[in-house]
Amino acid sequence: MKNVLFVASECTPFVKTGGLADVIGSLPQSLKQYERMEVRVILPLYDEISEEWRNQMEYLASFNVPLGWRNQEVSIYTLEHNHILYYFIANDYYFTRKGVYGYYDDGERFVFFSRAVVEALAHIDFKPDIFHAHDWQAGMAVALVKIMQPVEHMKTVFTIHNIKYQGVMPLGTYDDFLQLPAEHIGGMEWNGMLNCLKSALFHADKITTVSPSYAEEIKDPYYSEGLHSILLERSADLVGVLNGIDTNEYNPLKDPSIPVKYRSSRARKKSNKIALQEKIGLPIDSEKPLYIIITRLVEQKGLHLVKHILDDFLQEDVQLAILGTGDEEFESFFAEAAHRYPEKLATILTFDEGLARQLYAGADFFVMPSKFEPCGLAQLIALQYKTVPIVRETGGLKDTIHPFNEITGEGNGFSFTNYNAHDLLSVLRYSLTIFNDPFQWSQLLKNVNKSQFSWKDSASDYANLYEEITSIYV
Repeated sequence: MKNVLFVASECTPFVKTGGLADVIGSLPQSLKQYERMEVRVILPLYDEISEEWRNQMEYLASFNVPLGWRNQEVSIYTLEHNHILYYFIANDYYFTRKGVYGYYDDGERFVFFSRAVVEALAHIDFKPDIFHAHDWQAGMAVALVKIMQPVEHMKTVFTIHNIKYQGVMPLGTYDDFLQLPAEHIGGMEWNGMLNCLKSALFHADKITTVSPSYAEEIKDPYYSEGLHSILLERSADLVGVLNGIDTNEYNPLKDPSIPVKYRSSRARKKSNKIALQEKIGLPIDSEKPLYIIITRLVEQKGLHLVKHILDDFLQEDVQLAILGTGDEEFESFFAEAAHRYPEKLATILTFDEGLARQLYAGADFFVMPSKFEPCGLAQLIALQYKTVPIVRETGGLKDTIHPFNEITGEGNGFSFTNYNAHDLLSVLRYSLTIFNDPFQWSQLLKNVNKSQFSWKDSASDYANLYEEITSIYV
């Protein structure tokens, strides 16, 4: 029996700000199919976690965690959900706040969380063989478990979900927060700063990231956010494992959010389009191609490209709906554009999970022209809802979306290589050409219908990695 402890800052269905929560919520469920593996998850107990979940939790233990001169009390609560046991780290000072991230002391909060996780190992009835931490918020836990509680049989895995976010703090916080011997500072320092992500890269036995292409890209200075040299040093221990999605959760045949359930029926999908057009205020026309963008409105998602070509694209006989929140620059631009093109563009500046699913169900095309994209889950969800993705060839987008070829009839979407607005416009116009060709459109939809990205293969890759790491690293 292998015991695996996932350490992360968010997890569905308890708390979610992005794709990390989906991964932590669904990957353990897929790993539990392996009879000789038990997976548990440890998370912060945020104020954002609803009373519905809190009322199901059981108190386990309390202890104090030193953080420099501070001495913070921690309580651990447990909850079993879908046969997975979850531990929650409770502390009023750090986690009883509105929202999950965005505070001036986020670095301190998650150094505390990492220290609390390591201290919690003595208080839980679970001895991990694999300590699997995710993203910078849990990165320091990898270093601390190696330094403070070295256990010969326990191996560490660290997964990079987005290398852009690293948990960087002034170097003086090493003594302030950690008060470890000076010999360890080299493994945590990067460019004169304390860096949580780098700490994990230095100390982890194995490093994974969320797609094979992203694993290669982050060795390049353009994508590495300054960490390419250490990733090149650790390249033998770096592997890309493609994320999956929970295909039962994202299933248009069962989804309670959408008006008309369907498997692959075009007629039923058009019924969802009509309902969506009515809801978001676009002219009702089931034959008009509907493009959607569902994203955080930030530069990473390629929105400068969309801004540059929007007027040209909306000269075509199309509709476009944009759902998301983010930078003021993009919110203002797309809101103003919707006033100029009320018959063609709907901009919804919020995030609503139910509406997002209605958009997937009603649209013909999903547009994701990211500057970089470690894996991307949205394009996989689009495929589940039989909506054709249009992406830039980067990271997981390159690994999952293969450009349609009129000659061979292969491909499950459209893509472009260069981060260039005119290349995006060109592929958008090409997608419209295929949409208006019944034979080619039918072939493309057949390919989309066959595209499956469940966790099955990825869970197998992780199970094999765990087996390898416990047999080789002795």
